[in-house]
Amino acid sequence: MQTIDDIATLEALYDRPSRLALLKVVTALTPGYRRWIGTSRFCILCTVGPGGTDATPRGDDGPVVRIVDDRTLWLPDWRGNNRLDALRNIVEDGRVSLMFMIPGNTSVIRVNGTAVLTADRAVTGSFEKDGKQPRTVVVIRIGEVYFQCAKALIRSGLWAGIVSAEVPTAGDLLKERDESFDAEDYDTGYEAYAAPRMW
Repeated sequence: MQTIDDIATLEALYDRPSRLALLKVVTALTPGYRRWIGTSRFCILCTVGPGGTDATPRGDDGPVVRIVDDRTLWLPDWRGNNRLDALRNIVEDGRVSLMFMIPGNTSVIRVNGTAVLTADRAVTGSFEKDGKQPRTVVVIRIGEVYFQCAKALIRSGLWAGIVSAEVPTAGDLLKERDESFDAEDYDTGYEAYAAPRMW
């Protein structure tokens, strides 16, 4: 298999980006991008660090991020699995990208920028829910914002609501690592387990 190892070879394989593909990029939130991101309850946070890359889903029961101003977003780090992959990367290399999605909408909003973490009680406390606070908040400085064309979501039928029974469950995947693991009990009980641990 031949591989591509220079930019000129890569660019020769593709057409030039359209004027609109470049026009859509902004360096701060416009009213439209502000409204879109402020509506989204889900995003994927992508980071890079000395140990590699990481992409992690983030979600909330309201807006997934708080818009502080047209160049700043706050993303609370609610309870998860405590691996801290993305957070370690942010401490070591602040480059981040976020992909915001809204169910049923075929656009994806992308934010590229830099981030730092804060455990400042004034910041974490401002997200308090039922007496619980995130341990840290990711403070994102926007470098660029733009919408991704809808082709990938249209091609995949992402919001078509089709779920295949052939897909292994989380319990199945754990059972592959430990044959004695009770996959069915894990899968049927996970929602009840997670409910008091959401925040």
